[in-house]
Amino acid sequence: MASIQNYIFQRFLHLGIKIAQNKIKGRESVSVEETRKGLERLFSVSKIPRGVKFQKAEIDYIHAEWIIPKNVKHNAVILYLHGGGYMLGSVVTHGPLMARIALAAKTKVLAIEYGLAPERPYPAGLDDTIKTYHWLIKQGYDPKKIIIAGDSSGGGLAIATLLKLKDLNEPQPAACVCISPWLDLQMTGETITTHAKKDILVNSIGLTIAAYTYAQETELTHPYLSPLYSDPSGLPPMYFQVSGHEVLLDDTLRFEKKAIDAGVEIEVHIWNNMLHVWHAFGFLPEAARAIKDVGKYIEKKIM
Repeated sequence: MASIQNYIFQRFLHLGIKIAQNKIKGRESVSVEETRKGLERLFSVSKIPRGVKFQKAEIDYIHAEWIIPKNVKHNAVILYLHGGGYMLGSVVTHGPLMARIALAAKTKVLAIEYGLAPERPYPAGLDDTIKTYHWLIKQGYDPKKIIIAGDSSGGGLAIATLLKLKDLNEPQPAACVCISPWLDLQMTGETITTHAKKDILVNSIGLTIAAYTYAQETELTHPYLSPLYSDPSGLPPMYFQVSGHEVLLDDTLRFEKKAIDAGVEIEVHIWNNMLHVWHAFGFLPEAARAIKDVGKYIEKKIM
C-alpha cells in the first residue's frame, strides 16, 4: 500500500500541473529552455543528502561530475545517465537521486551531461556515453566493475549503450540498472493509452514531441533509439524498477520477455501507485526503499 506521503504529494503535484497548464493555455508553444527550467523546479523539491561530495570532471567536451559518497567501499563506478526525454535533465535535476544511489551502493557515480536534442540530437547522446565508457576503461576501471544505470530516457540510452558495445565487440559492464525506462519511441505499448489517466508526469503528446526531436530522420524503431526492437542476446544482467501505474510500463514488460527469451538475466520489480521515476523524490518512503534495493543489487554485481 502506498504511503500517505506519496498520496499527498501526488495530489499536490496534480494540482500544480493543472495550474501550470492553465498559465500556458492559449500559447502556441513553450520553449525548450522553459521546459528545462520547469523540470529543475519540479526536482528541486528533493535535496542532495548529506555525506556526498561532487567533483567536476571533463571528458573531452563532455561535462561530468563524480559523486563520491562518504561510505564508499567499492573500487567500482556507476555510469549514470539521467532521464528527461533526451531533451531535458542534467546533474542539477538528477544530482539528489544519483547521490542517494551512490550512498546506497557505497560506490562512486559518474554523472555525465550527454548531448540533448534539439541542439545535439541522435546519435550525440549515444556517442557521448560510449566515449565516457571508453574513458573509464582508460582510467583503469575493469568493465566488470562498471555499472551502467539510467532512468526514463536515460534507461533507454543505457541499454542502447550495451547494444552498441555488443556491435563493437567490446566488453560489457557488470550489469545495467533501469528505472522506469523508455524503450519504445514508437510508443506501441497498450499502457500508453490504458494508463494515460493514471500517469501524472508522462503523456503521449510529450513523448511524441521528444521522440521526433531526438530521432530526427532516423527510424524510431532503430534499436539504438528503441531497444525494444533489438536482439538483447549477449547483454549483461539487468535490474528494472517501474511503476505499475505509468504509461511506460509495457516497455519494461515487453523487453523483459524478449530478454528472458534471449537468455539474458533480468530482474523486474513493479511498484504500484507510484509516479514515473518516483526515486527522484527522496522524501517519499517508497523512494528510499527502492533506492536501497538498487544499492543492494549493484553491490551484489560488483563484489
